[in-house]
Amino acid sequence: MTLKDHSNQIDMLHGPLLGRILLFALPLAASSILQQLFNSADVAVAGRFAGYQAQAAVGVNGPVINLLINLFVGLSVGGNVVIANFIGQRRDHEIHTAVHTVVTLALISGFFLLAVGQVAARPMLELMGTPQDTLELAVVYLRIYFLGMPFIMLYNFGSAVLRSVGDTRRPLFCLIVSGVINVILNLVFVIVFHRSADGVAIATVLSNGVSSSLVILFLLREQDPIRLELKKLRVDKGILKRVVRIGVPAGLQGVVFSLSNVCIQSAVNSFGSAAMAGSAAAQNFESFTFYVTNSFNQATVTFISQNYGAHQFDRCKRVLRLSLLSGFIASGCMSAAFCLGRNTVILLFTSEPDVIAYGVTRLLRVGLFSFLAVSYEVTGAALRGTGYSLTPTIITVFGSCVLRLVWVYLLFPNTTSFDRLMSVYPVTWVVTGILMIGTYLLLRKKIYTKNGLAKI
Repeated sequence: MTLKDHSNQIDMLHGPLLGRILLFALPLAASSILQQLFNSADVAVAGRFAGYQAQAAVGVNGPVINLLINLFVGLSVGGNVVIANFIGQRRDHEIHTAVHTVVTLALISGFFLLAVGQVAARPMLELMGTPQDTLELAVVYLRIYFLGMPFIMLYNFGSAVLRSVGDTRRPLFCLIVSGVINVILNLVFVIVFHRSADGVAIATVLSNGVSSSLVILFLLREQDPIRLELKKLRVDKGILKRVVRIGVPAGLQGVVFSLSNVCIQSAVNSFGSAAMAGSAAAQNFESFTFYVTNSFNQATVTFISQNYGAHQFDRCKRVLRLSLLSGFIASGCMSAAFCLGRNTVILLFTSEPDVIAYGVTRLLRVGLFSFLAVSYEVTGAALRGTGYSLTPTIITVFGSCVLRLVWVYLLFPNTTSFDRLMSVYPVTWVVTGILMIGTYLLLRKKIYTKNGLAKI
C-alpha cells in the first residue's frame, strides 16, 4: 500500500488527530470559499457595473442551481466514503475500480444536468415568482451556467477522490488558478464588452473548465491505486450500488434542503429586486461560514470512513469530538467577523441604500448564527461515515426543511416581515442540531461494536 507515502496525502489511521484534521479541513474550507467566490464575483461585478437587476438575476439563481445539482454532489460524497473505507481495509483493487466508477458517474451526471438546465431554467424561475424586471436576465444566466455542468461535476467528483486519501491541497490550487481567471473574465466581459448577467455566466463556465481540467490532470498522474486511466472508465455495478447507498440519501438531503431554500427565496422575491439583491449579497458571507462548517463535515466523514474500515472505533469517536470543537470555533469566529464588519462587507456588493439595508438585516438575523449548523452537519457526517446515511438525511429533512416550509407558509404570511422571515434559519438550526446529536448518542454504542458494523 503506497498511499501513505505520497506527500499530498494524510495518514488518517495513525498518530495525532487534531493537526491532521486541521490539515485536511482548512485547505478544503479555502477551496470551498474560493468556489463560492465564483458566484460572489458574479454578484459583485453585476451589482457594481451592470445594475442591481443584473445582481438580483445572478443571486436568485443560487437556490435553483443548488436544487438541481445537490443530488449528484451527494453521490460524490458517497464516492468519498466508499473509497476511504476501502483504504482503511487496504483493498487496492476495489479502490482502483471505485475511482473509475466515480469519474464515469461525474461525466454522466454533468451532461444530464446540462440538458435539464436548458429545459427547466424558465419554468423554475417563474415558479419562484421572479420579478419581470429580472426574469429574462436570470433565465439567460442560468442556461449559460448549466452549459458548464460537466466541468462542475468532474471537479466535485475528482476532488472527492483526492479527499478520500486526505489530499485537499491540490483542489485548492485548482480553484486559486480558476478563481483568478474567473474574476479577470468577469471584469472583461462586463466592463470591456458591456455584457450583463450573461457575461458573468460565461466567465464562470470557462473558469470551471480550468479547475476540472486540472483535477483530472492530477488524477491521471497519480500513484496507484487512485490513478485515473481513461481507457478504464466504466461503471462497476457493485461499486455503484455502494456509492448510491451512501450518496443518494446525502444528495436527497441536499435537494430537499435546497427546495426549502427555493421556497424561502420565493418569499424574499415578494419584497422586490432590492430585497433580492441585498439577500444575495449577504448570502455570500453565510456561504463562506457554511463552507468552513462543511470542511469539518468532510474531514469527519473521511477520517471516520477510513478508521471505521480499520475497526478503530475509539479513534472514530475522537474524530467527531475534535471536529465539532474545531468547527464551532472556526465558523463562529467567521460569523462574528462578518457581522462586526457588516456595513463594510455589504458595500463590496452594492452602494444602493435599500439593498444595503436588506443585506445588513440578513447578516444580523442569519449570518450571526450560521455557526449553529456545525451541530448537525458534523454529527451527521459521523453517522454517514459509518454507513448510516439515511438517518441523518431524515433528521435534516425534518429539522431544516419541513420546519422551514411550515414557517414560510403558515407563520410568514401573517406578518410579511423580512426580519421574521430570516429568523427561520437559526430556529431550524437549533432544532436540527438537538435532534442529530441526540440520535447519535442513542446509536453510538450499536455503531462502534464489531457486531453492529454497517455495510458500506
